[in-house]
Amino acid sequence: MKLNKGIKTCILFILTLVIWIPLWMLVSGSFMGADELYECIGPVLSQRDGLAAWTVFPEYPTLRPYVELLLDSPEFFVMFWNSCIQVIPVLLGQLCIAVPAAWGFARFEFKGKKLLFGIYIILMVLPFQVTMVSSYLVLYRLELVNTHFALILPNIFSTFPIFIMVKFFKEVPKSFIEAAKLDGAGEFYIFTRIGIPIGSSGILSIVVLGFLEYWNAIEQPLTFLARRKELWPLPLYMSGITADNAGVAFAASVIMMIPALLLFLYGQKYLEQGIAASGLKE
Repeated sequence: MKLNKGIKTCILFILTLVIWIPLWMLVSGSFMGADELYECIGPVLSQRDGLAAWTVFPEYPTLRPYVELLLDSPEFFVMFWNSCIQVIPVLLGQLCIAVPAAWGFARFEFKGKKLLFGIYIILMVLPFQVTMVSSYLVLYRLELVNTHFALILPNIFSTFPIFIMVKFFKEVPKSFIEAAKLDGAGEFYIFTRIGIPIGSSGILSIVVLGFLEYWNAIEQPLTFLARRKELWPLPLYMSGITADNAGVAFAASVIMMIPALLLFLYGQKYLEQGIAASGLKE
């Protein structure tokens, strides 16, 4: 029994190391000089002869990539600000729309409820590639292509947050609602004073999931902002990686990862609850 437990522990430890390898390469690469990086990944980025290699620690650590990124790359700050403009309104909009909509699905009975919720589920499972053309045509007719709203408006009305929050709101004890109604509380009072506090973990989980998704989005910005590079978010800053600017790209990746990592560490518990809720059956 102890032997089996030891084997499982070793396997999990090895898998953990494998998962951490890309992250370690990213961080260590951000402290490498241009010549050292060229020696390591030059065969990949510049297509020269030889094989790519990597060292555990930089042989000559330097902060030059960060200095060049933060002091000599104003476009990085423009893209960072673009990401904030495109992500924060989406999260706020989802809180204003998805949370009340989920409360309605969870607590009210109305004609066509199952059909409408089924449509929401279908829209949720459809990948972006399937709806890309139709979304582009709608945004084009509304003259929103190549604007921030081309990313903000469609994502505000995402169905995934509603799907998660319905699971949380269904867990609200009916006795709480009945007691509040006996005390003369209206629906808005019940929603704000009972539903939201009890479903707060679900709300935080959709914020964490939404931030991780939209902060790292690539396909939508490439599709809807193709002609206006000045509106591109941070993920597209990495699209022009070459052997000459690899160090700056590594540094940019580390800085871009920090907000998502901090939010993930803060909301990990709520994220797990959201994932668990999304897997529950009706």
